[in-house]
Amino acid sequence: MSPVVAASARPKSAPRADPTKPAARAKPKASAVRAALTISSKNYSSWSLRGWLLARFAEIDFDEVMVSPDDADARKELLLLAPSILVPCLTHDGAKVWNTLAIAQYLDEIRPEAGLLPKDRLARAHCRSVSGEMNSGFANLRSALPMNLKAHHPGYKIWAGAQPDIDRIVEIWTGCLASYGGPYLFGARRTMADAMFAPVVTRFLTYDVKLNKPCLGYCQTIMAMPEMKGWVAAARREPDDIEELDMDF
Repeated sequence: MSPVVAASARPKSAPRADPTKPAARAKPKASAVRAALTISSKNYSSWSLRGWLLARFAEIDFDEVMVSPDDADARKELLLLAPSILVPCLTHDGAKVWNTLAIAQYLDEIRPEAGLLPKDRLARAHCRSVSGEMNSGFANLRSALPMNLKAHHPGYKIWAGAQPDIDRIVEIWTGCLASYGGPYLFGARRTMADAMFAPVVTRFLTYDVKLNKPCLGYCQTIMAMPEMKGWVAAARREPDDIEELDMDF
């Protein structure tokens, strides 16, 4: 009698892929290679602060590469005279990324578990939008209220051209805090949006900008972060001053 082969012993063929559906994209893995982040003045460079916070939020290991404020190109960027902003610049595992929003997107790719973008699809779209708005907008605010962590100007009179920028930022913050419950813009976890707006928090405090209660609370939350405390302490230790950004108001 021929042996009976159990049906369960038969080899099963792999399911055929549906050609009408796109193949799933594998998630990139973070490399063990140590990164480097090029930054300039911690007192004056808002873009450097954004890139540095993003790297810290993503919890990657990186070395700081400081560019002197005396460097001609860095100085142009700080004075808003450069055609584009090339600092900060992140180098990691063969990649070189220099736009702050691009750095945020890159870090989200290699460290999705860090939560630089919210999990919810609609919140993620919202976070991308306000981060992009900060990345490309508010030119009047940048020129009228330059970042200067060593300075404080109580009762500073806001230039009329900067007020609409302030109003729009207050609108963004108030809406996000109400929608997602705080204490950060998109809830209990810090996202790329908080890194993008952190330098604005310092500007509002330096120039004594009047804010509503939710926005004032948000400023306090950001300034209480250990990362911000460390950055501000380092900024106050910097010996270099840029005369054009240290005018007496």
